[in-house]
Amino acid sequence: MTSAASASVGGWRAGDLLRVDDDLRVLADGGRWVVAVPYAGDPVLALFGSWAPEGHDVAGSDAGPWRGPAVEAWSSSCEQADYIAGVERVREAIAAGDVYQVNLCRILAAEMPDPQAADVAGLHHLLAEGNPAPFGGFLRLPDLDVGVVCASPELFLSVTEGDGGRTVTSGPIKGTGATEADLQDKDRAENVMIVDLVRNDLSRVSRPGSVSVPSLLRVEEHPGLVHLVSTVQGRLQDGTGWADLFGAAFPPGSVTGAPKSSALRIIDQLETAPRDYYCGAFGWIDADTGEAELAVAIRTFWLRDGVLRFGTGAGITWGSEAGAEWAETELKASRLISVASGSWPGTTDMES
Repeated sequence: MTSAASASVGGWRAGDLLRVDDDLRVLADGGRWVVAVPYAGDPVLALFGSWAPEGHDVAGSDAGPWRGPAVEAWSSSCEQADYIAGVERVREAIAAGDVYQVNLCRILAAEMPDPQAADVAGLHHLLAEGNPAPFGGFLRLPDLDVGVVCASPELFLSVTEGDGGRTVTSGPIKGTGATEADLQDKDRAENVMIVDLVRNDLSRVSRPGSVSVPSLLRVEEHPGLVHLVSTVQGRLQDGTGWADLFGAAFPPGSVTGAPKSSALRIIDQLETAPRDYYCGAFGWIDADTGEAELAVAIRTFWLRDGVLRFGTGAGITWGSEAGAEWAETELKASRLISVASGSWPGTTDMES
């Protein structure tokens, strides 16, 4: 299969890799970067020299073939009984006043059946067709064994430049159902809690009084499910750097909980597999213009050492019913796993 480093983010295809780094401070040097930040661990920052619109061929001409694991080949880091027990432990912590909400996750994994048909660009092609997402993309760095494919519906941070300075926007998702009729008061309360958390995060780097909520609790339809989504905005303080912004807002509030520090501690206690790229951030940063678009890396696959992984989770509140929360993790995973278990032939003139 093809071995060239490449990426797709924000509707643009990136090639001509110039540099890879793990220190956000290098963004002060300028350039347009593809960014994959794991939930815990060092960022992957890839500086590419050429950028072009993807057009209709979302996978690009250099994408190799993909043959995914069978649906039944996937295993979970946490089975249903253990996940339900974890939900009850979160509810005990809520009852004790330690926390209000915790996002409890599990990791699915499967070995790839054919190492010669394991190009994440091909998987990106499949997902773009079978589960289109507003923040879909991939990063392929074969020399570093980095292969990340994102089909996220959730905006973590965008930064835009305007007459009044730089505006930062976040679009937290909380509340999921198969249809709009499935959304409950618990989902709305969950979303409002996280909106308050994101407002607090952004206020740490925004001009006083500039943080607002232009949209609250709107319903968005995505393949196979619906979400409640809100929008939080602020005007960045002059001199705010990328490390400052990540220091204030990362990891994303929608995949941690409230208060964030307490939720992080409980997550560390209960989850049995590292989240890795799942629940981190994925997208692009243009260090020349000061603009960016980064997704929360949900609905995200990563391939390493011949094993494909995918994360799924649910927000737990006092009103949670453990069986329903497990079912939500299944709903979020089922369509994506089915798509990833398919095949894409790639091009006929690729390297073998």
